[in-house]
Amino acid sequence: METLRVGAAQVPSAPGDVRRNARTAAEVVRRAGELGVRLVVFPELSLIGYDLAAVRDRENVVTADDVRLDVLRDTARAAGVTAVVGAACRREGGAVWIAALAACPDGQVHVHGKRYLHGPERDLFQPGGEGVVLNVDGWKVALAVCYDAGVPDHAAEAARRGAEVYAGSVLYDTGEARRFDVHFAARAMDHRMYAVAANYPCGEAGLGAGWASCGASGVWHPDGRRIHRAGADSGLLLADLAHAELQALRARDTRAGYPRGAT
Repeated sequence: METLRVGAAQVPSAPGDVRRNARTAAEVVRRAGELGVRLVVFPELSLIGYDLAAVRDRENVVTADDVRLDVLRDTARAAGVTAVVGAACRREGGAVWIAALAACPDGQVHVHGKRYLHGPERDLFQPGGEGVVLNVDGWKVALAVCYDAGVPDHAAEAARRGAEVYAGSVLYDTGEARRFDVHFAARAMDHRMYAVAANYPCGEAGLGAGWASCGASGVWHPDGRRIHRAGADSGLLLADLAHAELQALRARDTRAGYPRGAT
């Protein structure tokens, strides 16, 4: 498709309640589908909230085929939407990832594991493997989880695999709004791809002790400009991505002799 409508779901989580958060996500996805959205992204660990203490409860760890996610899978299929939610996900072999789970219209769930863990995350999770690149209506969409976007090599690998959209499930704390903007602006500009990221609403709702989100979910143009920015409150931020604009920038860089990844 020439235009891809995306959504960043800046919504709070009910702490440690996978079933409730899956139902909430399904309702957002249903509404997004009615608005013509084809890809909707939720914050990091949105199925339980970013509270690392909660991960010690095995009930808060899901698998890709977890029955508690049936409502989300069914809604994504019915709405024709690819829905990317955040989860603590147990993999075959027992490794637990901070994951982005992509429930797709064909009924499949793809799992992307956060590769670049930090702080106490390292005590609870293992780093993810090769990143996931989805096909969403002919667009190649790479997934990222929070600090993945802070490591340039992560987006560079996605670009080498043909990514046209870099989609992040994140938690950026108060005081990190500028950092949030720079990370995703740089990834978009360096590789001439769109970027979309979903953060929690401003404040502490759904977050563990010591965390307070800065909000500001957004969408970035392949030239590095932030073209849409959420405020402080809950909501669904929408944007239409134009393939022609992406292709024009890439063609201009080729004519100028820039290697991919340089501007």
